[in-house]
Amino acid sequence: MSDDVKMFEGSQIRSVWDNEREEWYFSIIDVIASLTESSNSRDYWYRVKKRMSEEEKNELSTICRQLKLKAPDGKM
Repeated sequence: MSDDVKMFEGSQIRSVWDNEREEWYFSIIDVIASLTESSNSRDYWYRVKKRMSEEEKNELSTICRQLKLKAPDGKM
């Protein structure tokens, strides 16, 4: 896998390319921050998940996997 940063309307979106699966993975927190202009995108994502039913949460966990991405401060 290789890390990369994509730009979307002036916002940085952290991403990872998986050579084995030939797929891009994007940081949902960065996408939310870009689309909603939320000051706290982690809190926004937390509240979205909180409002979901159990069935929706189970489906979401299948689609959205948590990956370690490099933060702007260089930490993982």
